[in-house]
Amino acid sequence: MSSTKILAKSLAKCTPVFLALGEPVRQQIILVLADVDEISVGDLTREVHLSRPAVSHHLKKLLDAGLVRNRRVGTVNYYALTMGASVTLLDRFVEEARLCLST
Repeated sequence: MSSTKILAKSLAKCTPVFLALGEPVRQQIILVLADVDEISVGDLTREVHLSRPAVSHHLKKLLDAGLVRNRRVGTVNYYALTMGASVTLLDRFVEEARLCLST
């Protein structure tokens, strides 16, 4: 398989992460999550000054991209940053891009 095709596959795998990180509100949410072990949606809503539905929408995108995890306790959802797998995908993409550019 050519290096360009390998890079294209790697890029496709990273696309959900890029899309999730491309939104400034999601970046703000990630920065808040980086400062805590976990946070409830209500507390996060107060931190980012958005409505609960708006925060929930953005958290869903981050969850789908593998950037956060959630835990439900009763009726309260708690979110935490879990970027490990996404960072690994991005690292792989960068390495493949370097290889592609060096050939």
